[in-house]
Amino acid sequence: MKTWQKILIPTLISLLIGGGYLLYVFKQRQNPGIVPQTDASQTLSKDDLAVVRAFFPAHFDDLQRLESTRVWMKDGYAMPYYPYEKGQVEFAKRVGLIPAAQALDVKKIVKDVVPAKVDDSLEHGNRQVFVVFALSGKEGTFATPIGAIQGEQEQYFADLLFYYDDPHTIYDHWPKDVWAAVDAHQVKPGMSELETRMAIGQKEHPDGDKEGDRTVAYDQDGKKWTVTYVKNQATAIKNE
Repeated sequence: MKTWQKILIPTLISLLIGGGYLLYVFKQRQNPGIVPQTDASQTLSKDDLAVVRAFFPAHFDDLQRLESTRVWMKDGYAMPYYPYEKGQVEFAKRVGLIPAAQALDVKKIVKDVVPAKVDDSLEHGNRQVFVVFALSGKEGTFATPIGAIQGEQEQYFADLLFYYDDPHTIYDHWPKDVWAAVDAHQVKPGMSELETRMAIGQKEHPDGDKEGDRTVAYDQDGKKWTVTYVKNQATAIKNE
């Protein structure tokens, strides 16, 4: 066998093996076999895809970004608010609980020592941190707690308490009649759990873990609601 034949034959064999492998890979990619089917129950809804901003404040200075902005109450009928007069939170003059989806025009962020007898759903720490705000149609300024400082430890709940964009734009896919009910702080048949929370707040007691298929009791600042949901639609509504 000549020298050029000794070199060519192994080269051809290598090319044939490599070509066969490439053909196999090509066929496999054309026919990937069994493709797992997506569970329809796990399909994301428009509510799931809505963009709800957060900024995870860790220090008092982080909260300064809220000054001169408008926020909307996410945790409705849960947080008390007080008059803010002459640079002080007037704890003895509690106004009430901030309604769901209420717009707050933030003026500043302050610290204050909270009397032990005050129950506002948050730890008092050495000092609490308050957002001072104005309400449309009401004179004066008000304050509600958004966190606490204990020594060197700081804990803030602004992301849990507030929307930083108008929820009407976040959930602009909701029908007009749903938004009318939300703005009136009422519940109507067909509303989802999220829509209901937007209307009457999140102080709730569910009888099950599966959101959208359970009965939930709500406390809307003393007004009691019981709503049963089937497939995430309110089917039975009672209020007192």
